[in-house]
Amino acid sequence: MSEVTDFIALDVETANADFGSICSIGLVHFRAGEVFKSLTILVDPEDDFDPVNIGIHGIRPEDVAGKPTMARVFPVISAALQDTAIVHHSPFDRTALTRAAGKYGTGGLPCTWLDSLQVARRTWTGFRDDGGYGLANLARAFGIQFKHHDAAEDARAAGLVLLRAMSDGGVTLQQWVDELGYESTATSKPLRRTKPSYATKCAQSGAATGPLAGETILFTGALQIHRAEAARAAAAAGCDVVDSISRKVTILVVGDQDLRFTRGQEKSSKHRKAEEMITRGHAMRIVGETDFMAMVSG
Repeated sequence: MSEVTDFIALDVETANADFGSICSIGLVHFRAGEVFKSLTILVDPEDDFDPVNIGIHGIRPEDVAGKPTMARVFPVISAALQDTAIVHHSPFDRTALTRAAGKYGTGGLPCTWLDSLQVARRTWTGFRDDGGYGLANLARAFGIQFKHHDAAEDARAAGLVLLRAMSDGGVTLQQWVDELGYESTATSKPLRRTKPSYATKCAQSGAATGPLAGETILFTGALQIHRAEAARAAAAAGCDVVDSISRKVTILVVGDQDLRFTRGQEKSSKHRKAEEMITRGHAMRIVGETDFMAMVSG
């Protein structure tokens, strides 16, 4: 890439806890430090909608009926994002697009990604103990008005947070891309199938740096990799790992088969408790094991 001065902020919403179930994409083009244009794309995820997700973003199956699938959307946005800096807040949006690309065999987006959450953590030290680095808390602190969980609105807020960080920290977009940027990928390492373990205590502190630094993670359900191995991977990526559900938890990782009610099985108590906390406004994401592995393997 040549010198990076402009960027596109991006956010996605999903129909359920499977990151590949994208139902909305928001794209906001920033040019010369200002919003140039904005676009929202509704997507048919070809998947079920979970009431928890509907409660978060308000998108229902009838809203996406007849809309294009990601198989059609990817070629369009791929051309628009060629050799572009894409700003996203947290690894979830990049991981969702990676999962959707794998689902439809379309390949990754030809761009460089920059996580505004990581930029914020390196720019301002005070938010870790003052509400955290979630988009809503940062926007509130900086007077950014937006409608949370509307994809284009979230993307715009992420871009404005980045601009504020560039101003406060005196760091250019190119410098942030050089330090934290990474290329898109549509592949992830295969899961290693081992006997699931439920009893292992996994609590440990995360590394000071890493793509998930500052997050607190909890595992529940039957994982295909050993729980202790998953915990080590999370800690290496920067997560603090805990063994019980609380308001400190920002990521709950569940077995892929436990993302929905299937074959009469019920979600774990931790899973149900997390959904209750989310509906009450707690900033937590429920992540399937495959998505978790994509996040920590980068």
